[in-house]
Amino acid sequence: MKRWIGMFVWLLFAAMMYLIFAELVRHWILLPTLGNVGFTLVFVMFSLGHCLVCEGLRRTSLFFILTSVISYVLEEVGVRSGLVYGAYHYGAKLGPKLGSVPVLIPLAWFMMIYPSWIVARALLRGVDTSSLFGLAAQAMVAAWVMSAWDAVMDPGMAASGNWVWEYGGGYFGVPLRNYFGWLITTLLVFLGAGLLWRGKDKSSEVIDGFAALPIFIYAFYALSYVTPRGIPALQIVALFAMGFPALLATMQVWARSIAPSESSSATEEAFDVVA
Repeated sequence: MKRWIGMFVWLLFAAMMYLIFAELVRHWILLPTLGNVGFTLVFVMFSLGHCLVCEGLRRTSLFFILTSVISYVLEEVGVRSGLVYGAYHYGAKLGPKLGSVPVLIPLAWFMMIYPSWIVARALLRGVDTSSLFGLAAQAMVAAWVMSAWDAVMDPGMAASGNWVWEYGGGYFGVPLRNYFGWLITTLLVFLGAGLLWRGKDKSSEVIDGFAALPIFIYAFYALSYVTPRGIPALQIVALFAMGFPALLATMQVWARSIAPSESSSATEEAFDVVA
């Protein structure tokens, strides 16, 4: 079963790379895309499938449920009160809602949280993440990596009408509170997942090959944001906010790939899935 899921994940990875490439070149040529909803669904399936292959059903279920519950609750509280991210509401572009929040939103949180977690693991290679210090370090780095993603993404998505900041804000129309809210939300998710998963040391794993696919997606996403878009200044934000962790994580993957003597059972299993 894992072999078939792994093959499907490779197909989803190819689809993701195409969709991101279509965004990257849209300033020069328009290629067929799936829109925000279709893109999100493909990305969610990739993140779920990759996590399932690498971590198993139990861990994937815990991670997904925890992400969905925490993100939905804080989003619902945020929309109703404006306390978490600032005063905002969702438009109709993201599909049906559960309460004040589109059903797609908790899924979108997971699609971004999982690659950010993989990037953080690559950046913290050698850190014992089974210890409380290592767990906290991984959670903080992953939360920062994902919040950097939102710093690039949010202004454009808001400008397109996917959500509305009711009083605007000092960062391209987005309130600064939003980014503190993202840090809090993601930190809660990563700490919770780390505690639920605690007991299996991931510090010596090789992040390459199949295991590194989310890193390549994060890095390619960062590259796509550096190309011309509606808010030119965000190209600089993308270069340094997303680009720096993407570059470091990719370099870690490259460094591991030229050290074949360093291996782990988890990576061998990942390769076996797609052999």
